[in-house]
This record gives sequence, C-alpha cells and structure tokens, in this order.
Amino acid sequence: MAHAAPVSGTSGLRSMAVGSRLSMTLSLLLGIVYGFWASGIRRDAVPSLSPSPITTGNVLFGVLTGVIVAVVTFGIHRASFRLPRELRAVAWAAWAGIAFGYLYSLTDASVLRSTIMALTVAAGVFATVFYRYYTHEN
Repeated sequence: MAHAAPVSGTSGLRSMAVGSRLSMTLSLLLGIVYGFWASGIRRDAVPSLSPSPITTGNVLFGVLTGVIVAVVTFGIHRASFRLPRELRAVAWAAWAGIAFGYLYSLTDASVLRSTIMALTVAAGVFATVFYRYYTHEN
C-alpha cells in the first residue's frame, strides 16, 4: 500500500506559528489581568473608607506592570524549550514567585511575609510544572 509523502516541512512551521500565536495571546491576556489587578491593589492600598479615584498614574502603573508581565511571560515561554525540564520548571517557578510576591507586596504586607508567600507559590509552581514536564517529555 502506498502512502502519500508529507509536504516538505510545512506542518511543523504551521504548528509553530499556531503555538506562537497562542503563547502570545495567553501572555497578553495574563498581562492585562495582572495590570488590572496591580492597579486595583495600588488604588485601594490607601487606607480610607472608600476607594480612591482612578488617576492617570494608577492607569500608567497598571499598563506598565501588564506590559512587563506579558513580555517576560512570552519570553520565558519562547526560551524555555531550549532548557532541560529542571531548568524550565525553575524558570517558571521563579517568575511566578516574583510576580506573586510583587503583587503581595503591594498590599502593604511586610517584606518577610511577602517573601514567604512568594516562596510558597514558587514551590507549588515548581512541583506542578516539573511534574508536567517530567510526564510529558517532548
């Protein structure tokens, strides 16, 4: 029985383009959510009976944090495929710990408390991502 020969290398490029588009979309979505969350925490951080009004500085803070999170997340996703599974898990865990620790520090928590919470989140992300990469080796 004869089988048709695959077209020269087009399916790999197409799946890479779809994967990049999905990665970019998810990174952008995460950046938007993170920016809204960070600006919301910063706006309500001032102790008062009612939330403070939305200011230009607050909007710029949310946009800046969202852009940074989106760019770093997309960069880690693009670069992580060249790393072994242990370093991939460490990269994602470190980024999750840093991102969560920064958000937690915006709530006027102490540095020690923010560090402990960030390390807890990073340990959970490391365990989850390492397990995923270990069981789904490419």
